[in-house]
Amino acid sequence: MLIDITSKVLDVTPTIQGRIASRFEKLERLQVPLITPHVIIHKEGLVFTVEATCGIPNDTLFAQAEHEDLHAAINALGQKLERQLIKYAARPQAHRAQRSGKEQCRMGTLIEAI
Repeated sequence: MLIDITSKVLDVTPTIQGRIASRFEKLERLQVPLITPHVIIHKEGLVFTVEATCGIPNDTLFAQAEHEDLHAAINALGQKLERQLIKYAARPQAHRAQRSGKEQCRMGTLIEAI
Protein backbone atom coordinates (compact mmCIF):
# COMPACT_ATOMS: atom_id res chain seq x y z
CA MET A 1 0.00 0.00 0.00
CA LEU A 2 1.25 3.45 -0.89
CA ILE A 3 0.89 5.88 2.02
CA ASP A 4 1.35 9.59 1.37
CA ILE A 5 3.29 11.12 4.29
CA THR A 6 3.88 14.87 4.43
CA SER A 7 5.58 17.11 6.95
CA LYS A 8 6.74 20.71 6.69
CA VAL A 9 8.55 20.72 10.02
CA LEU A 10 10.77 17.63 9.94
CA ASP A 11 12.25 15.23 7.44
CA VAL A 12 10.34 11.97 7.09
CA THR A 13 12.96 9.31 7.80
CA PRO A 14 12.69 5.63 6.85
CA THR A 15 12.03 4.75 10.51
CA ILE A 16 9.02 7.08 10.62
CA GLN A 17 7.79 5.67 7.30
CA GLY A 18 8.23 2.14 8.64
CA ARG A 19 6.33 2.92 11.85
CA ILE A 20 3.41 4.42 9.93
CA ALA A 21 3.41 1.57 7.40
CA SER A 22 3.32 -1.03 10.19
CA ARG A 23 0.30 0.68 11.79
CA PHE A 24 -1.54 0.71 8.45
CA GLU A 25 -0.67 -2.97 7.88
CA LYS A 26 -2.48 -3.75 11.13
CA LEU A 27 -5.50 -1.84 9.80
CA GLU A 28 -5.48 -3.89 6.58
CA ARG A 29 -6.05 -7.06 8.64
CA LEU A 30 -9.63 -5.92 9.25
CA GLN A 31 -10.51 -6.74 5.62
CA VAL A 32 -11.66 -3.19 4.77
CA PRO A 33 -9.97 -1.71 1.68
CA LEU A 34 -8.14 1.53 2.47
CA ILE A 35 -8.20 4.09 -0.35
CA THR A 36 -5.44 6.72 -0.62
CA PRO A 37 -4.26 7.04 2.99
CA HIS A 38 -2.66 10.40 3.74
CA VAL A 39 -0.70 11.24 6.92
CA ILE A 40 0.34 14.77 7.94
CA ILE A 41 2.85 15.45 10.72
CA HIS A 42 2.94 18.83 12.50
CA LYS A 43 5.00 20.07 15.42
CA GLU A 44 3.81 22.91 17.62
CA GLY A 45 6.21 23.72 20.43
CA LEU A 46 7.16 20.39 21.98
CA VAL A 47 4.04 18.52 20.86
CA PHE A 48 3.79 16.43 17.71
CA THR A 49 0.40 16.33 15.99
CA VAL A 50 -0.26 13.50 13.55
CA GLU A 51 -3.36 13.56 11.33
CA ALA A 52 -4.55 10.84 8.98
CA THR A 53 -7.25 10.82 6.32
CA CYS A 54 -8.15 7.54 4.69
CA GLY A 55 -10.94 6.68 2.30
CA ILE A 56 -12.99 3.51 2.68
CA PRO A 57 -15.96 2.37 0.58
CA ASN A 58 -18.80 4.91 0.99
CA ASP A 59 -17.05 6.80 3.79
CA THR A 60 -13.90 8.61 4.92
CA LEU A 61 -11.94 8.10 8.13
CA PHE A 62 -10.16 10.94 9.93
CA ALA A 63 -8.10 10.77 13.10
CA GLN A 64 -5.77 13.12 14.93
CA ALA A 65 -3.39 12.40 17.81
CA GLU A 66 -1.04 14.59 19.85
CA HIS A 67 1.89 13.59 22.02
CA GLU A 68 5.36 14.79 22.94
CA ASP A 69 6.86 11.62 21.43
CA LEU A 70 6.30 11.14 17.69
CA HIS A 71 6.17 7.35 17.91
CA ALA A 72 3.56 7.48 20.70
CA ALA A 73 1.46 9.89 18.60
CA ILE A 74 1.63 7.48 15.63
CA ASN A 75 0.53 4.59 17.87
CA ALA A 76 -2.39 6.61 19.26
CA LEU A 77 -3.40 7.56 15.73
CA GLY A 78 -3.37 3.90 14.69
CA GLN A 79 -5.56 2.95 17.66
CA LYS A 80 -8.11 5.65 16.80
CA LEU A 81 -8.28 4.54 13.17
CA GLU A 82 -8.59 0.91 14.26
CA ARG A 83 -11.59 1.74 16.48
CA GLN A 84 -13.27 3.56 13.58
CA LEU A 85 -12.64 0.65 11.20
CA ILE A 86 -14.03 -1.91 13.67
CA LYS A 87 -17.13 0.23 14.07
CA TYR A 88 -17.47 0.53 10.29
CA ALA A 89 -17.00 -3.22 9.74
CA ALA A 90 -19.61 -4.12 12.39
CA ARG A 91 -22.21 -1.63 11.12
CA PRO A 92 -24.20 -4.13 8.99
CA GLN A 93 -24.48 -6.43 12.01
CA ALA A 94 -26.03 -3.83 14.29
CA HIS A 95 -29.01 -4.99 16.33
CA ARG A 96 -31.12 -2.02 15.36
CA ALA A 97 -31.30 -3.33 11.78
CA GLN A 98 -32.76 -6.61 13.03
CA ARG A 99 -35.38 -4.98 15.26
CA SER A 100 -36.67 -2.34 12.87
CA GLY A 101 -38.94 -4.64 10.87
CA LYS A 102 -38.23 -2.85 7.58
CA GLU A 103 -37.14 -6.02 5.83
CA GLN A 104 -40.24 -7.83 7.07
CA CYS A 105 -42.45 -5.03 5.73
CA ARG A 106 -40.73 -5.16 2.37
CA MET A 107 -41.09 -8.93 2.14
CA GLY A 108 -44.73 -8.81 3.26
CA THR A 109 -44.22 -11.15 6.21
CA LEU A 110 -45.10 -8.61 8.87
CA ILE A 111 -48.63 -9.18 10.14
CA GLU A 112 -50.64 -6.05 10.71
CA ALA A 113 -52.30 -5.80 14.11
CA ILE A 114 -55.23 -3.69 12.99
